[in-house]
Amino acid sequence: MGIRRNLRARRAAAALLAAGTALSAAACGIADAGESSVADKDELTIGVNTDQPGVGSRAGGTYAGFDVDIATEVARRLGVTGSHVRFAPVTSKTREALIKDGKVDLVVASYSITPERKLDVAFAGPYYVAHQDVLVRASDASAVKNVHGLAGKRLCRVAGSVSFPRVHDEMGVAARPADVGGQQGYAACLDGLTADRLDAVSTDDLILAGLAAQAARQGHKVKIVNAPFSDEPYGIGLRKDDVDGCEAVNKAITGMYQDGTAPRLLHKWFDPAGLKVTTTVPQFEGCDES
Repeated sequence: MGIRRNLRARRAAAALLAAGTALSAAACGIADAGESSVADKDELTIGVNTDQPGVGSRAGGTYAGFDVDIATEVARRLGVTGSHVRFAPVTSKTREALIKDGKVDLVVASYSITPERKLDVAFAGPYYVAHQDVLVRASDASAVKNVHGLAGKRLCRVAGSVSFPRVHDEMGVAARPADVGGQQGYAACLDGLTADRLDAVSTDDLILAGLAAQAARQGHKVKIVNAPFSDEPYGIGLRKDDVDGCEAVNKAITGMYQDGTAPRLLHKWFDPAGLKVTTTVPQFEGCDES
């Protein structure tokens, strides 16, 4: 009888211990899940471009541009400000990997939402819908009136960007690829254009507006063809399973349009280049994990 009582007692104690462990693990799991969402973080690392004047650039350790301002404002609306917001450089080639590896929490980097990219990461937004266009030297503007005028031309190609494939593969225009090296991206495209090493740059009109403004400051004459041929919904990239974070960022973007913050930033960065911007909130893509 005593042995059976002791056995029952030990079993009861073991059951209580197991239940307690399970509850503790469940509690930790919930906490971890909450902490891993960008909606609940006290600090944020945000990936931005460094090679796109007016959109995302870096000089002397200082990041500036429309995307940088958007990123700062989204973070503020998520409750993260000041030194708790850190920026990290990304390129067209590295964005998905940095999100998936947890090196950045968000990417705000002229990051067009595409079905292929949605296989790897989630997107909030878009926060703006840009349009692919063409930038040429002013002396060549009469010869390139639209994307089809790029046939046979040396067109800048940036690794990881969909802009060149859209012209060459999707539009069927036989442009000649002019690859840029290193991490300079579209800044190197502008250098090549003004130095006559390539004939044209084709990418989103916001990026082209920033490049055109920089060229003007440097004394070069370039021109946006102003014949857009695609829609480029700029999304904010984040971890694929962070639905709560995606919805929180969408709420922040909506608020920025409703209170005039997003239109103000668009005018601030792109009015000087003469680009006509759209100031109404774009149609969101949705935050499901599919």
